[in-house]
Amino acid sequence: MLNKLQNLKITWGSALRYIAGSIVIIYLVVRVLQTAFRDGTYGPDTWLRFLIAGLVIGGIYALIAIGYTLVYGILFMINFAHGEVMMLGTFAGYFVLEAFSAIPMPGNGDSSLSLLNAQPILALVITFLVGAGVSALVGYSLEKIAYRPLRGAPRLIPLISAIGASIFLQNAAQLLFGPQRRQYTNPDLLWRGTGWLIPVGEETVMLTYTGAFSFILSLLLMVGLLILVKKTKLGKSMRAVAENKQAAALMGIDVDSVISKTFVISGILAGAAGVMWGIHNGLFNHYVGFLPGIKAFTAAVLGGVGNIPGAMLGGLLLGLLESLGPAMLGIDFQLKDVIAFTILILVLIFRPSGLLGEALKEEKV
Repeated sequence: MLNKLQNLKITWGSALRYIAGSIVIIYLVVRVLQTAFRDGTYGPDTWLRFLIAGLVIGGIYALIAIGYTLVYGILFMINFAHGEVMMLGTFAGYFVLEAFSAIPMPGNGDSSLSLLNAQPILALVITFLVGAGVSALVGYSLEKIAYRPLRGAPRLIPLISAIGASIFLQNAAQLLFGPQRRQYTNPDLLWRGTGWLIPVGEETVMLTYTGAFSFILSLLLMVGLLILVKKTKLGKSMRAVAENKQAAALMGIDVDSVISKTFVISGILAGAAGVMWGIHNGLFNHYVGFLPGIKAFTAAVLGGVGNIPGAMLGGLLLGLLESLGPAMLGIDFQLKDVIAFTILILVLIFRPSGLLGEALKEEKV
């Protein structure tokens, strides 16, 4: 009798969730139809601008979200210091570009020509290598210092440690680099505000060089990660450890080494995302990783925490919703952060496993 009552309670709870979710979805659809399509406030060119901006920021969110999902897939913990790992990569890339812009090109009659504009490809490659390398080192150090000693502790303890590490890295960056906002110095090849003009009716829409560069590089890094996880020996080891650490150890896999390499890979992706953030958006400070980190966590939850394709899909969707949402709902664009966190709440209530959560149960990657 008690089991029947419990099952009935669960059934009623699920039914109420579905009813509430349906009401919310119907309201949003009606709101979108009324605001976006009937009012005609924005033309096709404006919608295309929103779409491009959403894809660019969504690609960056996806890279950061993959770091969350890799760590969760291995350790079943949320690394809330991941946004600060991205922030340190942003600072590292900034200082490299500043160094290149301060070095005059030797043997050139024009003394104003710096090495940054004389060798832009070399400067960008070194910038990304240094930014990704610094973030990888920070991620590796976090795992060694803040997480490994707590490996056997209850799951709440590493979470508290991650929050403490996040606050520590924020304040350390403020003390080391100062609280002022800084601006990336891009090479002329990626000068901010320039790009290709796309004709849309009587108007034109600019696809900026920095936006196209960031989005394409994000896609390449995501494809590279998928190949690494699916096709390489390290990827197979990561999947084995995510499935069962004890069984993986019995099969001869060095579990600690795999976990450390996972943090290094997540740090590389976060560092690359941080450099892209600086190149595309320009201004940043020691808080630059906080909001993108939380939103990337939202993207990981949306796609299914622990699921790599889900993190990619969640990041791109979140970027699009954040960019298109205010216009489609007829609200102030300053409320775009509200949309992101509302999505987090709704997903946790109505579908905690995320959009691709079923794959997590089978593969845990």
